[in-house]
Amino acid sequence: MKKNIKKIMSVLAAGVLVLGLAGCGQGNQGGEEGQKSTGNKVGMVISTLNNPFFVSMQEGAQAKAKEMGYDLIVLDSQNDPAKERSNVEDLVQQGVSVLIVNPTDSDAVANSIQIANDANIPVITVDRQSNGGEVISHIASDNVKGGEMAANYILEQLKDKSEIKVVELQGTPGTSAARERGQGFHNVIDKQTNVKVVASQAADFDRTKGLTVMENIIQAQPEFDVVFAHNDEMALGAVKAIKTANKNVMVIGFDGNDDAKDAVQKGDMTATVAQQPSLMGSTAVENAVKVIKGETIEKQIPVELQFITK
Repeated sequence: MKKNIKKIMSVLAAGVLVLGLAGCGQGNQGGEEGQKSTGNKVGMVISTLNNPFFVSMQEGAQAKAKEMGYDLIVLDSQNDPAKERSNVEDLVQQGVSVLIVNPTDSDAVANSIQIANDANIPVITVDRQSNGGEVISHIASDNVKGGEMAANYILEQLKDKSEIKVVELQGTPGTSAARERGQGFHNVIDKQTNVKVVASQAADFDRTKGLTVMENIIQAQPEFDVVFAHNDEMALGAVKAIKTANKNVMVIGFDGNDDAKDAVQKGDMTATVAQQPSLMGSTAVENAVKVIKGETIEKQIPVELQFITK
């Protein structure tokens, strides 16, 4: 009897061991599957979500992904190229089918894009270009044209002045947006003999830095007629400094975010060159889906600009 009980116990123990090993095998298999692309997963790396412009871009992308029935994973690079690279590596490990990148820096992002290239994952850039790596499409407003629009508006509004003194707040050095907006602006004003740029400094697309830089400029160069900022955040910072100094000058921003539009309506800002970040985001996802389906997309996809005044 004791022998029979021992035999039964041995059989049961063996059965439990087999089940345990089977369970472990299934667990590992599931983990491997988690690294493979499901075909409907899109990754998106955004330069910073500490800026309303890029929050709108994210929201537009998420709404379009939901509408089309695709999974969208959005990661925030916090304006740090090292974080951007880590985000791209993460999304590659998660098995995304297409990667959408809004670069922190046009030069630095090339290394991150190369990671996706090595994994044979197609890359689409949004708003800011990459100066390296293989990108199948770039979606953006015409930043050069936007800079030209701002300059032409200034010339029209101040055409009766014998001399126009301009302050320029530049975006983050190394970004295509800062370079192209500045290029467009100077394409127009540099041809005018009565226009003088009395100060031109970087404030890194940041509202707080825009305030600080503008305060310093006012101290060093108190006489000017207009401020052109490469984005609305810097323009809004400049507005605060200008109000504190009790100055009455034109302020023109770039992006068309909600705070800037409100400031234009209140008369605090003169105008903004309005991009459509939500449309950029949705357009990026829409074209990512086309790539997943095997369709060909355009190398350059423009998003229309609007010039907003009161």
